[in-house]
Amino acid sequence: MKLQRTMHLRRNRSLDQRAARACDSRRILHSASDAILSVGHDTTILLANPAAARMFDTGVASLQGSPLARFIVAPGADARTPPDYFPAGLGRAGRRATDYAVTGIRSDGERFPIEGSISSVEHEGRPIYTVILRDVSERHLVQQTLARSHDQLRQLSSALQSIREEERTHIARELHDDLGQLLASLRMDLTLLARVERLPEASTPLLGGMETNLLTAIVSLRRIATNLRPRALDEGGLYFALQGLRDEFTERHGIACTVLADEAELRLDDSASTAIFRIVQEALTNIARHAGAQHVCVNLYRTNGDLLLTIQDDGRGIRAQDMGKAESLGLIGMRERVWAMQGDITIGADEPPGTRIDIVLPIAGHVV
Repeated sequence: MKLQRTMHLRRNRSLDQRAARACDSRRILHSASDAILSVGHDTTILLANPAAARMFDTGVASLQGSPLARFIVAPGADARTPPDYFPAGLGRAGRRATDYAVTGIRSDGERFPIEGSISSVEHEGRPIYTVILRDVSERHLVQQTLARSHDQLRQLSSALQSIREEERTHIARELHDDLGQLLASLRMDLTLLARVERLPEASTPLLGGMETNLLTAIVSLRRIATNLRPRALDEGGLYFALQGLRDEFTERHGIACTVLADEAELRLDDSASTAIFRIVQEALTNIARHAGAQHVCVNLYRTNGDLLLTIQDDGRGIRAQDMGKAESLGLIGMRERVWAMQGDITIGADEPPGTRIDIVLPIAGHVV
């Protein structure tokens, strides 16, 4: 008799403890700030807390007993396949919040983005899922605003580059056509003046010095005009402009440079030709300033409607921390030109020694 009374007391104590734990669980569920749903294996909502009711703009009683599909759109759901809220492996412990991203449905039919996490327990041989959800509408709105601002800044950058190229072209033509012709005319006049026999002998050195200065001015003018806008881009196209850039780079910096390209593959419109020329020009400038290289290879070829551009040097190699610096304006300018053409660029030193730049540019609409 005493043994039976002891077992009865233990059984009652165990029931009381279970009831206390259940009461504590409900209290925690009720006071949680995150929306929490307990969902059965048949996707029926078994329990819901007030935070979930507020999220879906309804009451707790309306949530409990309702199918989950009434409030959440299953990931990848369509009319041809049944909803799959809990695919294999999603209920594993330790999943991050962003591992479960779905669309919620408020009581008035409004849809909104949700992120959350899932855990599961076995009850009578069947899984019970606990789903913790967060409304990320504001975060998505901020992300969309930032994306729009980023697109607008990129469009502004592209427009500014176009304006800059137009100004460069205009100034280069003005220098070449007006000032260049004026200097050439002065040199011709000076040459004619030097042939006059009645000039004093003392003026001969002076005239020679004037001609030297004029010739220097003409050479400098041509160099400045070419840097602003290579005439080869307008007169011969991208292929010959790159050849001239290679020769000038080698002569000026003493670094051997090889350009591998087919003239027929580089017959592009002005916008694409200018962008590609500036990308190569900026890359060579960076190499001359920072790489300490002895040789550079520029390779351009077309495949499947894309132009593949590779620039590789044998210098000291770029460091990962240098690629993200705000003051790396050359790299930023290259990226902006590539992105303006909807292309991809990869910069790295994964093939030492030196740095390798790989660029893919879609040019189907730029071929002439």
